[in-house]
Amino acid sequence: SGLSPSFALPLVEARSRPFPLRLLASMAAPIAVAVHGGAWSIPDAIKERNVQACERAAGAAYDVLSAGGEAVDAVEAAIKVLEDDESLNAGRGCSLTEAGEPECDALIMEGEGLRCGAVAGVQVAHPISLARRVMDHTEHVLLVGQGAMDFAQTQGMPPAAREDLVTADAEEEWRTWSEYKSNVKSLFAGSGPSQEPHDTVGCVALDARGRLACGTSTGGVVGKRRGRVGDCPMVGSGGYADAGVGAVSATGHGEAIAKVTLSRLALWHLQAGASASEACRLALETMQQRCGDQGGGRGGLILVSSKGEVATAFTTRRMVWASIEGTLGGGGGGKGDGSAAAAGGAAAAAARRSGIEPGEGGK
Repeated sequence: SGLSPSFALPLVEARSRPFPLRLLASMAAPIAVAVHGGAWSIPDAIKERNVQACERAAGAAYDVLSAGGEAVDAVEAAIKVLEDDESLNAGRGCSLTEAGEPECDALIMEGEGLRCGAVAGVQVAHPISLARRVMDHTEHVLLVGQGAMDFAQTQGMPPAAREDLVTADAEEEWRTWSEYKSNVKSLFAGSGPSQEPHDTVGCVALDARGRLACGTSTGGVVGKRRGRVGDCPMVGSGGYADAGVGAVSATGHGEAIAKVTLSRLALWHLQAGASASEACRLALETMQQRCGDQGGGRGGLILVSSKGEVATAFTTRRMVWASIEGTLGGGGGGKGDGSAAAAGGAAAAAARRSGIEPGEGGK
């Protein structure tokens, strides 16, 4: 039926700017966060651990937002929680290369000004924090390999010891792969028996001033070639945030996600008038149609719109996720310092959701 419109995208125009804090003193502004722990054939044995990790991460991010903090800080806080949980494939517990070594990737991005930073092929405890430093302290978007590790040293982030990243489960996963030597079809299949290798983590957030941010972090796919980089640190693929539109984090088969720039594609549909859930569905349909149905065309998305609408969608057997939606403001007063008081008062009661199975709690 021809190429998707994602392959001829116009430059994005800024459609709105963050709300001035003085206006938040008299109105309740939406705040929202969603996190995912990967879309793949998640085994029953780690389902509950994965859900709990995502719920903790969403809570950490929402604590930042409900205190009047920035979306990008909430994203970093959430992903650090996920990177510390060894049942997930980011930071500690990450999957190993064909040589049995860890190589982690991460991306973080703000919608306002399209500020972003990313790293690939690194061995640090929190790759998302190193990506944040690339965004904040360099003129670059992406640093890789030894260059990224050299930069980490200048930022007071020493290399992680192998035992701090590699777990017994990751070693066993690698030994299983070494015997099987095939993972994409079984990993990202829509049904059927699951294999142990696992996927990516991510977060999207909207703060009380209307600022949007996203982040994604991964250890990649087990058995990958040394130096292989998937979608995760690629702007527009592993994640994308655009002021006035929304923020997205993607998960699934990295090569397929990169081919269709899945995150940017979802925001294109949102910008064109689709709802948040419809935008995710259309983007995933395009990837499956263009990249095949043998695992390589499957994945998942989390999305928060500029209006605070949260959506989750996936075409894999399972995707673990959690979200919290609420409001902040309407309490009057504040001195414009970014605090909850400056934003106009305390956060209202929040709606909390989580899930892992198709149709479970999603919008």
